[in-house]
Amino acid sequence: MDIIRSEHVSFDYIRRDEEGNVEGITRAVDDVSLRVKQGDFVAILGHNGSGKSTFAKHLNALLYPTEGTLLVDGKDTKDAEEIWNIRQSAGMVFQNPDNQIIGQVVEEDVGFGPENMGIPTEQIWERVEESLKAVGMYQYRKHSPNKLSGGQKQRVSIAGVLAMHPKCIVLDEPTAMLDPNGRKEVIRAIRGLNMVENVTIILITHYMEEVIDADRIFVMDGGRVALEGTPKEVFSQVEKLRSMRLDVPQVTELAFELKKGGLPLPDGILRKEELLEELRKLR
Repeated sequence: MDIIRSEHVSFDYIRRDEEGNVEGITRAVDDVSLRVKQGDFVAILGHNGSGKSTFAKHLNALLYPTEGTLLVDGKDTKDAEEIWNIRQSAGMVFQNPDNQIIGQVVEEDVGFGPENMGIPTEQIWERVEESLKAVGMYQYRKHSPNKLSGGQKQRVSIAGVLAMHPKCIVLDEPTAMLDPNGRKEVIRAIRGLNMVENVTIILITHYMEEVIDADRIFVMDGGRVALEGTPKEVFSQVEKLRSMRLDVPQVTELAFELKKGGLPLPDGILRKEELLEELRKLR
């Protein structure tokens, strides 16, 4: 079943003067159609201004399509009566964890969402425990979030969303403000949720190494989906990605340059082990 179904979605930002008159219209998302199945790990890539973050905000009804239809777990985001159900189905994690953490103690922060949902107290603590364990933060449950590293704070943010038992988690550049170790922590936690808990993951990022394990990648450019496919299919198109001001994983870049230099290597090499294996075959 499709957890996300976007049908010809477009979105316009409207600029108005002080009197409310329209000064200009900018189309940020332009005729985007895509589907995400329950349990998939999907990545959305694109340079700044490509429309990826604007589209992400449609996935839990922070924005509504100017044109087209967006369904989350079968519910239309334009239906005001379904907003709460949509946001329970698709949780959202943003760039800056400090904007999402409000509790003075980690376990209290993670329990905030379920409490607002009216979940009984005993179940709240069960959810807090399972969510913190899922992201590897249970041992920090009594800590103040202010004492945590950036990567740890982001994992607490993810646990807070997970405690509401969403079917899907949308992460809008969750590692943008983190150091390399923090990025690895968060991506490891995301992969675990997807593989072990079967939570659908939609990851918006510009770090290419983060998405080599995705089931599917959508590349946005100028508000449209310019490329889609498996990581191997997408990263085989190095020149096209460069034309959209995007990089490829470092190993893919190296293999591409070696191939240009005359070595008979396949396209779309994603991992160091793959490259080494191909080079051994050439001995």
